[in-house]
Amino acid sequence: MEKLRKIIPLSGVVLACAFMQSAIAATVDMTAVFRPDPANPMKNAFINTTPQGGYCGDHPEYCEDGVFSIALPIRFRSIGLIQAMHEQRKGAMFKVPSSWKDLTVIHDGTGETETVRMRVNGIGAAYRIKSPLPVGVWDSSWVNAPSPCRYGGVGYGNATYYAFFWRVPADAGVCAKQAYKDITEDYQFAYENTGFTYELITPNPLKMSAGTYRGVLNYSVGPQQDFDMGDLMLPDDNLITLNFALNVEHTLKVDIPPGGNQVELVPPGGWQSWLTQGRKPTRLFRDQTFNISSSSRFKMQLQCEITGLFDCMIRDPVSKRAAVVQLSVSLPNGLTDLSGQPVTRRPLHVGQVNAQEFKPGFYVDRAPGTLHFEVAPYYVDYMIKAGEASKFRGNITVIWDSEVG
Repeated sequence: MEKLRKIIPLSGVVLACAFMQSAIAATVDMTAVFRPDPANPMKNAFINTTPQGGYCGDHPEYCEDGVFSIALPIRFRSIGLIQAMHEQRKGAMFKVPSSWKDLTVIHDGTGETETVRMRVNGIGAAYRIKSPLPVGVWDSSWVNAPSPCRYGGVGYGNATYYAFFWRVPADAGVCAKQAYKDITEDYQFAYENTGFTYELITPNPLKMSAGTYRGVLNYSVGPQQDFDMGDLMLPDDNLITLNFALNVEHTLKVDIPPGGNQVELVPPGGWQSWLTQGRKPTRLFRDQTFNISSSSRFKMQLQCEITGLFDCMIRDPVSKRAAVVQLSVSLPNGLTDLSGQPVTRRPLHVGQVNAQEFKPGFYVDRAPGTLHFEVAPYYVDYMIKAGEASKFRGNITVIWDSEVG
């Protein structure tokens, strides 16, 4: 009996985050990719491929793994007098979207949705003035972050320009600097080189279909908005648009050892007992190993040259007798059924309607599985007749199918 295999490779999945352009908007393309790593199969997460800009681009030593920054072409300028001992909203204040915000990304082809979560965890800029301020204007140096913000690791400049960066805890409120002396409009007080750092929580790529997921996340800018610098420091853009694109490159690959597509069913211990002692076997079987690499859900089903009700058959061309071959599969650790149960001798049947679906718990790389071929005792007795030579044949196609939507 000849067993054929058919491997349908999984197409690439792209998760893309794109920003929508508005009349007045700063736009940033956010990209992430999932690509299975055989050297690190337990790491199943997207890699943020958005280029570092701003703070982390300029000072990577202060950005640990998982911290990313975006430089924004937004300038804030004072529209009035910042009075000494001002109320909070009438001076230098920063309130950013430090709470987690959900974004829905949608698969281009299937319409499936997933959720990306994002929060801002740091804010930086450089304040610029036309001429040096009087000594003692600020309550402290701008390298020292006001509570609830925290020290960000950098601060530098001169009498008319000072760059700073502050870390922002989750769900933080306003971080404000107090001016002890008037800052008149003549100073042309402004923030430039604005940027922020952020955290992302991306979906589990092992549960996502191949394809492209897209979504847009907007942040408003200005007084009482997502990015709020108070009532006097107004932005020249009122919208930050993030266009997300997440790229998932799944793997589904099956390798069968040389000669593994020729399956010979034999009794336990071989044919000697039948040939020399006339002891008819009660079981014919063969276990065929294969190696599988998978980072995505997949289905398995059969196609037959000779189809039975649910299973494939083999036939003797002379006697025209036919027998059912029962085929089952055992999968390696890391691959389960949809309920999370291990797969041991799981029956496979004919047709898509009877397909079995499996999923990875982590990336499985060239792990061994087994196809179990067996003819039940009833058919063995029917096949083997004393004094009668026969040869049963049939082609069985085993399909590993990554298209599970």
